[in-house]
Formats: sequence, structure tokens, C-alpha cells
Amino acid sequence: MLSKDEIAELVEDYDRMKLRIGMTASHSALDICDGAIEEGFPTVAYCKEGRHKTSANYFKAHRSSSGRVYRGMVDKAIVMSSFNDVMDASMQEQMRKRNVIYIPNRSFTSYSTIEDVENNFKVPLFGSRNMLRMEERTEEQDYYWILDKAGLPYPEAIANPEDIDCLVIVKLHHAQKKLERGFFTCASFQEYQEKSKTLLAEGIIDQESLAGARIERYVIGPVFNLNFFYSPLAEKGERLELLGVDWRFESSLDGHVRLPAPQQMTMPAHQQIPEMTVVGHNTATIRESLLEVAFELGEKFIEASKEHYDPGIIGPFCLQTCIDKDMNYYIYDVAPRLGGGTNVHVSVGHPYGNATWRKPMSSGRRIAMEIRIAAEQDRLLEVLT
Repeated sequence: MLSKDEIAELVEDYDRMKLRIGMTASHSALDICDGAIEEGFPTVAYCKEGRHKTSANYFKAHRSSSGRVYRGMVDKAIVMSSFNDVMDASMQEQMRKRNVIYIPNRSFTSYSTIEDVENNFKVPLFGSRNMLRMEERTEEQDYYWILDKAGLPYPEAIANPEDIDCLVIVKLHHAQKKLERGFFTCASFQEYQEKSKTLLAEGIIDQESLAGARIERYVIGPVFNLNFFYSPLAEKGERLELLGVDWRFESSLDGHVRLPAPQQMTMPAHQQIPEMTVVGHNTATIRESLLEVAFELGEKFIEASKEHYDPGIIGPFCLQTCIDKDMNYYIYDVAPRLGGGTNVHVSVGHPYGNATWRKPMSSGRRIAMEIRIAAEQDRLLEVLT
């Protein structure tokens, strides 16, 4: 892990008056760029060739002679042959010359190894570099580990498929789509065997991933992704903010649920088991009586992060939850960085963030605002790792 002293040395050479916001041009990049522009920062998107036009053309920033952005949000698009090219020493040198502060998203940690992110990405990151590893389910200290340490609720794990006695979800990687999920549900060992056999035959999952899969009780209820922000800099008001809530559109699952049950049963075998590939998001709110508990979940996560991942969570994080019929939360996933659904609030802001700050406040804008405050108060090292 890059040390605090190494980060301080990098930041020392930065021109505080010419900071730029950089990110991997995927996942939540548009939210980051839009928020940065709103707070007065130029933006640099690091794109993969063949997927670059979204940033380089369609959302390219156009500025007036005075420098005001009147269209778009991406000032500069760097087109690379691979997203992992950000790990090249020469690319990082260019970033530092541009005074880039990099905002990690899931694409950043998926297209590059976590070892490179921790040890070889010599550019200041906004957020908690030392917590990004917990997203890897193969790690001993994954997000379930910290949820357990924090005393937070999560679905009960079932160690052996033969012990399945209720509806469960089997969590593992997709064999063909590197960054997607090969999840499936079942309610008995027999169904587990039948579905896994079908998915193996179709090449959707592989035996190695199946052997290491996590099986957990399926919580029947709506899904809410709680997009939090923790400010180490806040001196007035609470340091924890719930900016907004989103939920997912998943293919082919959402297509299945639009079909009557009899129609689903007549589908050929290769269509009967839905995939759960996230293809979009929508905004949501939760009933006010559940908000208090949501904040309690966030506070417990923060305290555990401080205890086990010094200095703890910085900036955005997302607790992905289900709420059952008795209005109990269960956390089934954690993002110790900007969540994947925040693009739904680009420009218009999150409902709760807007209410907190009395102006449009997306996650991207809240990140940029924190960086601006840190730069103005000479406290950048409190939010950069």
C-alpha cells in the first residue's frame, strides 16, 4: 500500500489552484464529471478505444471565452488501448503534471488488479484506497467480514449446498462476461444441482467459480442502494450524509418478471434461468420511518471502518440493501467508493442530498465540493490516499 508519506510527497508538487478531476470513463464517470464541472474543476476522462465517444464526443465540454461550460462535462478525454493503461508510469506522470485527483469507481478496480491499485497507482486518490480490496469476494477480509465486525445485518450464509432448505441466491462470477455476475436462485439441493448443471453446460458459470461461490438466504423484498457520503472535514452538521437511493434494472431478470408465470414455464430450458446483468438504474426514496435505521447502518459501518481500516471510509460509499416484509434491512453488498447507480442523479441531484444542501447535490458534485473545501483549507491529505 502506498504510504501516507508517499501520497503527501505527490500532493506537495500539485498546484492547488489548477486541480483536475480524473476518472476511468465507465461506471459512474458522467456523475463524477458533471459534479466536478458544477464545482469549477476541469475534468479528464481516461477512456478505452472503442468506448471513448461517449466522453470524447457526445459529452465533450464546450466552454465560452470566459471559461464557462455551456455544454457537456468532459474537458479532456484520454483514449487508451486498455483501461489498464492508467497503470503505465508515463500515463501517471502525465496525470501528476495535470494535477489530477483520481476518483475510483468499480471499473477502475475491475480493469486493473487490486495490487496495482494499492501499490503502483502513484496518483492521489479521493477516498479510501485501503478499503477497495474488500469488494473482492475471494478475500478473507471481504465486505461480509467488516459487516460482521460492525454488527450489521446481512443474509445468512449456507456453507454446504446439501443444506439448502429455503430460497437462496448463489453468488459467483459470470464465466463469459468478466465483470458480470453469474448469480442464480434455488430452493433445494436438487434445484441447485439442476440449475448449476444447466448453467455449466451453457458456459455461463464454470466449475471453479461454482466451488467458491457464496450461498446465502434470499431476502424477499425490494432492493435499495443507499448512497452515503462521509466527510472528515465537516465542522458543522453531521459528518454522515445520505445523498440518495437507487435501484437496478437487471437483464434478463426484469424481462422474465414481465411474463405471466405460465409463459415462463413454457420457455425452453436455456431461457428459463434469468441472468442478473445490471443495465440501468432508477431513483427511489424510502419511507421516513426507515430513514433513521438507514443512518444507523451508515454510522456503524463508519465506526467499523475507522477501527479496521485506518483512517476509515472517506467520501462516498454505498450499502446495497434489501428490506423484508417486517421492515428489516439486510446488507447484501458494499461499495467502499462511489456506487454504480449515481448516474441517475446527474445534474438534478439526489433527493436527500438536495434537501440537505438546498441545491442540486449529486454524489459527483458532493465529491468535488469536498475536494474544493479541502484545497481551500489546506486539508487535502485528509481526503486523499
